[in-house]
Amino acid sequence: MYNKSNPLRVLVVGCGNMGASHATAFHTIDGFKICGIESTGKSKEVLNEKLGGGYELFSDYDKALDVTKPDAVCISTYPDTHESFAIKAFEKGCHVFIEKPVADTVAGAERVVAAAKKAGKKLVVGYILRHHPSWEKFIELAQTLGKPLVMRMNLNQQSHGYMWTVHRNLMKSLSPIVDCGVHYIDVMCQMVRSKPVQVNAIGARLTEEIPAGNYNYGQLQIRFADGSVGWYEAGWGPMISETAFFVKDVIGPKGCVSIVAKDAGGKGKSDSVEAHTKTESIRLHHADLNKEDQFVKPDEWIDMQDEPDHQELCNCEQRYFLKSINENIDLTDHMDDAVNSLRVAFACDESVRTGNVVLL
Repeated sequence: MYNKSNPLRVLVVGCGNMGASHATAFHTIDGFKICGIESTGKSKEVLNEKLGGGYELFSDYDKALDVTKPDAVCISTYPDTHESFAIKAFEKGCHVFIEKPVADTVAGAERVVAAAKKAGKKLVVGYILRHHPSWEKFIELAQTLGKPLVMRMNLNQQSHGYMWTVHRNLMKSLSPIVDCGVHYIDVMCQMVRSKPVQVNAIGARLTEEIPAGNYNYGQLQIRFADGSVGWYEAGWGPMISETAFFVKDVIGPKGCVSIVAKDAGGKGKSDSVEAHTKTESIRLHHADLNKEDQFVKPDEWIDMQDEPDHQELCNCEQRYFLKSINENIDLTDHMDDAVNSLRVAFACDESVRTGNVVLL
């Protein structure tokens, strides 16, 4: 049992937005102890100073593993390193928390899951919306609307400065609809509890600052076995419009439910990580009509102003990570869901590149 007197020793790997937030969680939550911080750039020094200093710093992952001998590794690096870093951690007998996606290929993600099972260690994937009470409520209300469901979601980011650098680096291995899309595909699958059977997607390369053949705007469409359909749109870059970056709508025979983030969806927020998890309020519309075809019930507004901020959501993820280890929680469904959402996202990527509908 890991607790305050016997903390889980964690090696933090990657110190960008998410890595720094997870490190802050480990630094402040009883039951964790950071045993080392690793990154290839200067971000580890910045993070170490932010946390008060004193942590051992590394520029080489293999050396960090060998020297610190951690109980767990938190991986928040670029996706093209996820598979190799996670498998090495499992081979050293470590538990792993890894930011989404699990890997930069479906086969790679399957190898990571297989390594976790072989080692008998926990693998928790950073699906932050699964720990968000507002999104849990959004999914719950969507499931009251009947079937089929129509799900409309996007997260366009008018990125510049530091975030445009992050996005350009991400696009060396993944498109926006894969990197971000796995979150929302996962949400759609939770809402419908039905198998995705077909995807179609389009994309466009709006800048020469990314590798040829890659694209920084994409839209995917999913058809489910129960007749439900969903679309998701994501674009990154200084040319992307802010006008409709935050659409979160679900429509069913009985009405619709929408996230209405008036502040988080406002000007200048589209590349803010903090704004991406804000809901602020949920609007529930009832489709019931009377004999005159007038609505019977007014729309309901559910205030979510007391929702956790981005850091607290990361804290929630790490509390779950610790709980999964201490209570030996069966994470089979969690891991399978992470691989399946990635499989759907890559099928969409295939559709963009081939121009064909892809059957699942």
